[in-house]
Amino acid sequence: MQKNNTIDHVLRATWQAVAKMYNEQAAKHNSTMSMAFVLLNIDSKHGTPSTALGPQMGMEPTSLSRILKKMEDNGQIFREKNPNDGRGVLIKLTEFGTEKREISKQHVLQFNKTVKQHISKEQFANFCEVTEIINYLINTKQIFNK
Repeated sequence: MQKNNTIDHVLRATWQAVAKMYNEQAAKHNSTMSMAFVLLNIDSKHGTPSTALGPQMGMEPTSLSRILKKMEDNGQIFREKNPNDGRGVLIKLTEFGTEKREISKQHVLQFNKTVKQHISKEQFANFCEVTEIINYLINTKQIFNK
């Protein structure tokens, strides 16, 4: 088996390249890709419950807690008691966090625009279809079923 011909290798190598690219851009703004991803997943008007962020982003709670603490220390976010759930906390953006969110958003849009300039609509549709199938097979446990 040649690793270059396996689906998992192609996915992993591509994601590592994308992550490296985003981290290089984020570093120019004293940030990380993970922090930018958090900013993009926080509801800019109402905030987002802290318990919803992890699952929404596919991130473990301990990793997310560490990132949120750093972002709070940097003045990008603040925590507020959730008025709809006395036990919960909303994560909200500060003005500085909103500025950083916009920078992150522009980088994502630029990446998508550039890639789409180099592939056809059909290729993009095929890519989306293949990734949906992979996710379906994984989520329905059809790959390693007994």
